[in-house]
Amino acid sequence: MASDLETRAKEAFIDDHFELAVDLYSQAIDMDPNNAELFNDRAQANIKLNNLTEAVADANRAIELDPSMAKAYLRKGTACIKLEEYQTAKAALETGASLAPGNTRFANLIKECDKRIAANVAIPPASESTDENVETIKDAQPVVSSSNKPKYRHEFYQKPEEVVVTIFAKGVPATSVSVDFGEQILSVTINVPGEDAYTFQPRLFGKIIPTKCKYEVLSTKIEIRLPKAEIIHWRALEFSNENNVPLRTNVSSVTQRPTYPSSKPTSVDWDKLEAQVKKEEKEEKLDGDAALNKFFQGIYQDADEDTRRAMRKSFVESNGTVLSTNWKEVGSKKVEGSPPDGMEMKKWEY
Repeated sequence: MASDLETRAKEAFIDDHFELAVDLYSQAIDMDPNNAELFNDRAQANIKLNNLTEAVADANRAIELDPSMAKAYLRKGTACIKLEEYQTAKAALETGASLAPGNTRFANLIKECDKRIAANVAIPPASESTDENVETIKDAQPVVSSSNKPKYRHEFYQKPEEVVVTIFAKGVPATSVSVDFGEQILSVTINVPGEDAYTFQPRLFGKIIPTKCKYEVLSTKIEIRLPKAEIIHWRALEFSNENNVPLRTNVSSVTQRPTYPSSKPTSVDWDKLEAQVKKEEKEEKLDGDAALNKFFQGIYQDADEDTRRAMRKSFVESNGTVLSTNWKEVGSKKVEGSPPDGMEMKKWEY
């Protein structure tokens, strides 16, 4: 029974066996998936294990099930502070403090958040950035994120000012989808009655603007838009120690050209060299698929949002056999595949 598992989990936690506690709480949750206390307690165990994004997801679920549970806001605030998500932590802690006015832990942690927030340099919104070394990224092609065979496939693409995450979940009701945003956290839960719950809670490559984030549940997917706090190129969707260096390049022509020491006094016309390289790239002659790919990349790069949506939708739904640029034509219907002569069309399951 769930109560027996909960008792054993609490005992394991007291004995500092946090991994066992998480496992027992998970078993209990499988038997009683609407018990807010179980999610709250598992969040605490995950914090002890430094599984911080999992802790935030558990706290969010506990809050969703019981919005009056002050302890869940405390768990969320604690995990977010460890993730350096001070604004998100403060918002959660302030809500928890209003529910438990006599609990001094909330006040102490809120002071800690204020101290950390004041110590950080404010990051200007993407639209107001004046950094001359920021790159205007024109490539907004989809990039598939790695995963370990999850229930739903996901991918992302980016523009200079935002990242768009797509989770391919067919026929999921909007009421079964919960999405929460932090300064550098995305937490998605899909809980369809009668099915195992799906959670996706990555720590993002870069910071976002939570108040401007939004999502939409469509018939075949969930589309999530994450405005960037800085105009930087994300090397991946998820943060890791290997890819956490942002890519910054100049928006326009470089104002100061590099010079290098040399034993021979020479002068290089960098503007002329840059123009020559661009000319060679433009005139490069490609054959076969390479030429076709370059042609379509050029169309996608210069297209408006409706055209890009049409290209993505037609390409995915047709299994790569149709590429349309007319959103009015393909937006309201499924695009059927059109295989070349002599080839057979097979359905792509995801």
